[in-house]
Amino acid sequence: MNLLSEAWIPAVRRDGQVCRIAVWQIAETENPVVELQAPRPDFQGGLYQFLIGLLQACYAPKDAGAWEDLYLQPPATDTLKSSFQKAGHAFELFSDVGKPAFLQDLLLNEGEQKPLAALLIEAPGGKTLKDNLDFFVKGGQVEQVCGCCTAQALFTLQTNAPSGGVGHRVGLRGGGPLTTLLQPSHDDATLWQKLWLNVLYTENKKDLIAEQLDASVFPWLAETRYSDKTGQSTLPEDTHPLQMYWGMPRRIRLEKADHKGVCDLCGDTSDQLYSHYRTKNYGINYDGPWLHSLTPYRHDPKHVKPPLSLKGQKGGLSYRNWLGLLFRDDNGDQAAEIVKQFFAEKFVVAGAEKNNGEGAKELRLWCFGFDMDNMKARCWYDHQMPVFSIPPEQAEKLQSLTRELLSGAKDTASLLRQAVKEAWFRRPKDHSGDMSFVDADFWSKSEAGFYQVLRSAVSHLEQSGVDEACYKRWYNILLQTCETVFDEYALGTTVEDLDLKRVVLARSALMKKFYSPKLKTLHALREKAGLNDKKEKAHD
Repeated sequence: MNLLSEAWIPAVRRDGQVCRIAVWQIAETENPVVELQAPRPDFQGGLYQFLIGLLQACYAPKDAGAWEDLYLQPPATDTLKSSFQKAGHAFELFSDVGKPAFLQDLLLNEGEQKPLAALLIEAPGGKTLKDNLDFFVKGGQVEQVCGCCTAQALFTLQTNAPSGGVGHRVGLRGGGPLTTLLQPSHDDATLWQKLWLNVLYTENKKDLIAEQLDASVFPWLAETRYSDKTGQSTLPEDTHPLQMYWGMPRRIRLEKADHKGVCDLCGDTSDQLYSHYRTKNYGINYDGPWLHSLTPYRHDPKHVKPPLSLKGQKGGLSYRNWLGLLFRDDNGDQAAEIVKQFFAEKFVVAGAEKNNGEGAKELRLWCFGFDMDNMKARCWYDHQMPVFSIPPEQAEKLQSLTRELLSGAKDTASLLRQAVKEAWFRRPKDHSGDMSFVDADFWSKSEAGFYQVLRSAVSHLEQSGVDEACYKRWYNILLQTCETVFDEYALGTTVEDLDLKRVVLARSALMKKFYSPKLKTLHALREKAGLNDKKEKAHD
């Protein structure tokens, strides 16, 4: 099965037809493909990255003009097919040891045999199964898998690889990285547009051009760079930059598909089902300042430590991450390279149309990734947030406003969490339990209002800058959300457990602190909103 010539990618066409396509069919214009339909959400993200990496390696545009032309009109399918076939030798899913096989160790003919289910990141480990401790994620659910799903599982593991035990290396971006992809927001967007938005042009990034698609790009074409005591780490300068899309930290070799039946992942019937693979430790150990174009990073302000890829975290993603995922926040979190290039030049194409004349056209930032605790997958996060196609000078004003809005929200969340503790416990300072669920509820309930304020601000930026109404509206949202969430938690208990006097005192203290001039961020918001009376509420 060759992944660049056969139809194996699950997809949906504009008329609703579900089908499997070959990679070059992403450019078809008659009844075009509009979305992928992977059997799992992590496979969905993996397929997007697979296709983006393929376009970047084989069909990258030279400059912004070439990128724009192809965004508006995809290439002929024959042209794309021909470009992809240059890498066909690297994309055989199965071959004999000693011959290249997609994302598999070239010479691995021994090692521990594992069931194919172990390629799934959340799958219970061998000891967990042996000790019968697979309570929440049961083993034995996936035993035979078709080639299409096997390819998806293999890529998804290699690109997200978490810690896997002694010598089983993490991915090039670290274990369980966040991925951020730009997506059009209009309903008739094609898969081609969704992918092409995330392809970098090479005019100012000539190092992304590969003269030869060899082992420096696809590491499985040569003997693995081992990382045992006699081996070495792999730094960015040791390979081609394009290897960031094709990292191979795990040493894996599929065992031959030897039976027919129904795939346990997608439910399709197949003549070749894979059930086992072999693996060995001390594969490629990616080290140093690797930067993946689809992942945001936290940068050390002192420039001493290498950048750290952002990961999925407890509590998930919300608008509190918006600034760091699209621009840069006060923690040093910076947007992925593909997002930076969008705001530098691509916004012109994406913003060519207006939303009924009411402001800049919106796109979406699709953010996804695992929340990993070493080898354990705690959660899969999948979140979308708006992107405004505005020029750099307006983007700077929007960033400044956003910092002010977020500062007020963070202080409100802190006040709220403490107030709930005071309403619940006689000695709140002695309570050290996890109260993060209060914060999460606050961020969730105020998220829609935050984006409404940003949309209003963007519509005024070009003419008059940020107006007072934005601050007034946001201040009111913070106040109302704070009151709502407090009341829900403080009063949402049985009559026997309710200490009404303590609740009233905690609420009174909360409002006093909220209006206090000592809380500088909220006081600044109040002043910019034109609310001189500390107890005056804004009205839309």
